[in-house]
Amino acid sequence: MQLAYLLAAGWRKTVSSIACLLALFLLAGCASPGHQALSSVEDLPPRTELAETPFFSDDSHFCGPAALATVLTAAGFTTRPEALVGQVFLPGRQGSLQIEMLAGARRQGAIATVIPDALHALMREIAAGHPVVVLQNLGLSWAPSWHYAVAVGYDLQADTLLLRSGPLKRQALSLRTFMHTWDRSGRWAFVVSPPDQLPATATQAETVKALVAFERNASAVAAAQAYRTGLERWPHNPTLAMGLGNALYASGDKEGAQALFRQVVERHQLAAAYNNLARLLLESGNTNEARLLAQQGLAVAGPLRETLMETLKAIDDAAQTPKQSIPAAAEHRGQ
Repeated sequence: MQLAYLLAAGWRKTVSSIACLLALFLLAGCASPGHQALSSVEDLPPRTELAETPFFSDDSHFCGPAALATVLTAAGFTTRPEALVGQVFLPGRQGSLQIEMLAGARRQGAIATVIPDALHALMREIAAGHPVVVLQNLGLSWAPSWHYAVAVGYDLQADTLLLRSGPLKRQALSLRTFMHTWDRSGRWAFVVSPPDQLPATATQAETVKALVAFERNASAVAAAQAYRTGLERWPHNPTLAMGLGNALYASGDKEGAQALFRQVVERHQLAAAYNNLARLLLESGNTNEARLLAQQGLAVAGPLRETLMETLKAIDDAAQTPKQSIPAAAEHRGQ
């Protein structure tokens, strides 16, 4: 069946750097002193430490695999740094790109979501029980030394952040020092989670990007679970609804898929939903409603006009030969 997909925004372009890893959009930020970097502490426990977070010591260039293995294991996935080296470490660059870190998590069956670039968000994730991979620049803006660590705790009274970092199982950094290193990396951080969970601070936009990317490596069942999780938080998001509908169709639940596509048609009048619903109705033999939906979709088709024209032709062909089986067309991604 020729299904249409809504696509999230593309990944940011990577640039080269040196040392432990490479970064995207290398930013030299101003240093932020401790609590001044916090927008509010009212909803934060004064002290939190995820003491049971695994620790994989590293004193080499493999800080990326070590940090990723730490958060994956904490989230319930079985892996070790050496199993991830081939997936996220670039020997020629002696480091790990951010995009490879996210992709490496997805290859293990996890959702990898970038969180807001704020200390408050970082602490909220820790308070919610989620260790956070953070990117630091331990050098200078003009002579960077890139490093991945895992934030596992904080103490507001002591003004410290706790990290699994390199060979240190419990590195206590002052918030001021941490913010110096995090600012210089663009304050990049992410959380991994199983398909039935999302980070506490994830934005709608980053969640959509994370789930669309997760679907590419996931089984239909896992993708459906992930999209359901997203829709529980943002029930009116059309991309998540389309993703769930496509995943349900791929897993054999055509009735569930039809209900999702019909919902998107009614709420958002998206061409992709008109196309997919028309295709499902065609498969069930309801050519009259399928034709009506395909025609309605053409009115808002945009770049999917050719796809909807093909769907309409398939409907007309089926109406002329109703007893002939309808072969499934190749899947299509579009908006």
